[in-house]
Amino acid sequence: MTEQNPRLGIGLMVLTTFIFAIQDGISRHLSAEYNVLMVVMVRYWFFGLFVLALAYRQPGGFRSAVHTTQPVLQIIRGLLLIAEICVLVYAFVHIGLVESHAIFASYPLLVAALSGPILGEYIGWRRWSAIFVGFVGVLIILQPGYRALSPFLLIPLGSAFMFALYSLLTRYVARRDSATTSFFWTGISGAIAITGIGIWFWQPMTGADWIWMLCLSITGIAGHFCLIKCYEVSDAGSVQPFAYLQMVFAAAIGLLVFSEDLRSATVIGAALIILAGLFTIRRSRKA
Repeated sequence: MTEQNPRLGIGLMVLTTFIFAIQDGISRHLSAEYNVLMVVMVRYWFFGLFVLALAYRQPGGFRSAVHTTQPVLQIIRGLLLIAEICVLVYAFVHIGLVESHAIFASYPLLVAALSGPILGEYIGWRRWSAIFVGFVGVLIILQPGYRALSPFLLIPLGSAFMFALYSLLTRYVARRDSATTSFFWTGISGAIAITGIGIWFWQPMTGADWIWMLCLSITGIAGHFCLIKCYEVSDAGSVQPFAYLQMVFAAAIGLLVFSEDLRSATVIGAALIILAGLFTIRRSRKA
């Protein structure tokens, strides 16, 4: 068993969020030039190879990784995640990294709100209050009634909802399947599904953009590798609050690289969402 090292775990989580933020920036760049489905498809091809390599290295090998008594739920998980990624990347292109991540940061609140009806967990009044405050933050970012509400602003909210469902299903299948099995089914079912759709949207790419695509794939593999190592040396509850740094890093890339705007309403709303999310994580750990 790997020795627990919370400080190393926190460092790996910070590195993971930084790598994933770079991945988001590259996704935004490529998807502004090429179809989102094609970009995500190529990214998933590399991710699928990484999942296969990881499965063969596990005790019991490929057969152990693929074995599950809940294949339908595992496939649904994979489809939810690939759909969520496509939707969020689409949001990056149309409203930018800053606002997309600010709104997407509400997903832990959705997880908390849906954990009752889906997993049968008890949600006390404190967590319900935090969920309410968090969604006030979402409304502050959207500002309905104060500015023209772009339908694109609702896209990252839909992505957050899909990722919340994916997270809850992951917790549900974990009652009977190992993390390795869930990771395998996530990568392979997603790769097959996006290939069946994305191949019809193939566009010729320039040599320079193939280099960007390679960087996108490498950051995806590196990010997941760091995340796996992070959970090997520390428990999820200790490092989960630091996952919010991805929003900070992605916002910095949006501002510095893509010259996006940072509205005061986005800052205030994101702050409320993060504080509410941190509170729900803390209450969940206590429960």
